Amino acid sequence: MLRRSRMRSLLQMVPGKQRFGVYRFLPFFFLLGGAMEWFMINVRLGQETFYDVYRRKRSERQYEQMEKR
Repeated sequence: MLRRSRMRSLLQMVPGKQRFGVYRFLPFFFLLGGAMEWFMINVRLGQETFYDVYRRKRSERQYEQMEKR
């Protein structure tokens, strides 16, 4: 219960409750989404980024589709 009350008090500190209601949290989600996109593009885990893997898999699928014809 202590965690819940702490979380509630933390959420109450975000301004704009009367004017925006729940939508006052949207800027945080936009920033989180942008940070995740940046991470997926720029951060290498091992030798590849997320998009390197995506492009490779997409080209493999296209090649397999061409072979089936």
